[in-house]
Amino acid sequence: MVSPPPRLLLHHVNVGTARPLRIGERRILTAIGKAPVAEPVRVGRMGLDGDEQADPSVHGGLEKAVYAYPAVHYAFWQAQRRERGVSLFDEVLPPGFMGENLTVEGLLEHEVFVGDRLHFPDCVLRVTAPREPCYKFNAVMGFAQAGRAMALAGHCGYYLAVDEPGT
Repeated sequence: MVSPPPRLLLHHVNVGTARPLRIGERRILTAIGKAPVAEPVRVGRMGLDGDEQADPSVHGGLEKAVYAYPAVHYAFWQAQRRERGVSLFDEVLPPGFMGENLTVEGLLEHEVFVGDRLHFPDCVLRVTAPREPCYKFNAVMGFAQAGRAMALAGHCGYYLAVDEPGT
């Protein structure tokens, strides 16, 4: 397909490791909360160095190696959390909170198509699918209908395969 428009900006590269999350009485593993890294990160066919996925049956693998999320949607989620009383002090959600590896600006979900290739200086990524939120997303966001809100708003981000590894 075509390269993304030149207006694509990469705000943050985020990685994280799987850690326990309590949902009711259960403890499950999740790697949804990621944190920005300051130095270049190698991206291989299975994703970014230093990054994990807790459930490879749903996230990760060759077709979901990297997850991109538009930064502009963070304001939506802060408003959703505030309306539901989840956000006590109007704290700003940090980059990577949505579980994304790439916090981007300039390519919204309705502007990319499966098969589109994103050319970065040292690697090429290919859009493979929109994110389908799971029950862990509801728990992390703090309200039971977060996944539904994501789907209805179309603020799901998109998964990427690594066509040409690099940094």
